[in-house]
Amino acid sequence: MKMVSAVIKPFKLDEVREALSSLGVQGITVTEVKGFGRQKGHTELYRGAEYVVDFLPKVKIEIAVDESILDRVIEAIEQSARTGKIGDGKVFVFELEQVIRIRTGETGPDAL
Repeated sequence: MKMVSAVIKPFKLDEVREALSSLGVQGITVTEVKGFGRQKGHTELYRGAEYVVDFLPKVKIEIAVDESILDRVIEAIEQSARTGKIGDGKVFVFELEQVIRIRTGETGPDAL
């Protein structure tokens, strides 16, 4: 089992969710986050004053998946979140040691 964590642009969330649903992914966790990478923020004008926005709004998606669909999940996130411009985001994959469904007590792949 793997934990896939992706940080993407907020307006791409619906496309990513639809792509994951088409693969049979049943649950995702979404968190609104802020951060920056190579784009290093940007400058904005507000009431005539210029200020720097260091942290840009992003969305973090977390999905627990079986290894059998891992490559397809990563590909779906990449394709649906890509704009071709700086700041598209990143995908991280972690080993998932154990999963327990609290309601039923199921463990392992059955809990996904």
